[in-house]
Amino acid sequence: MERLAPQGDVYQAGTLSGNPVAMAAGLATLDTLEREDGWARLEALGDRLESRLGAVLANEGYDLARLGSIFWMSLQKGPAPRRADAIETAAAGRYTPLFHGLLDRGISLAPSAFEVGFLSLAHTPSDVDRLADAVGELL
Repeated sequence: MERLAPQGDVYQAGTLSGNPVAMAAGLATLDTLEREDGWARLEALGDRLESRLGAVLANEGYDLARLGSIFWMSLQKGPAPRRADAIETAAAGRYTPLFHGLLDRGISLAPSAFEVGFLSLAHTPSDVDRLADAVGELL
C-alpha cells in the first residue's frame, strides 16, 4: 500500500475504490465463491456455454470466445478477432437484431457487439441452453 499515491509512485483510482460498501460486497462475493465452490461451478457452466452456444455459432461459421465465465460472440466468419478494431462493421450490424430478438425472449445481453457477456452463480445449465436455443432460432 505504501507504493500507492499520494505516498508512493503508483496512481490508482476508480469509481468504487476504497468505498466501504463496495469492499464489503467484494468480500461477500469472494466468501460466496469459496463456500459454494463457485469457480468450479462457473467453469462447468462456461464449458456448457462453449459447447452449446459455440456449436450454434459454428454452424453459421461464427465463433465464441470464452475465458472462464466471460464470453463473447463473434458474428463474422472465421476465428474471433483478438482486438475490437478487427470486428467487421457487418458483424457488429448483425448483433443489433440478435440483441433485440434475445431481449424479446427475455434474455438480456450487453447492447453492443463490442461487449462481453458474463455468467454468474445465478445462472443454471437450463439458462445456458435457453440462450443457445434462442441464438440458434434468431440466426
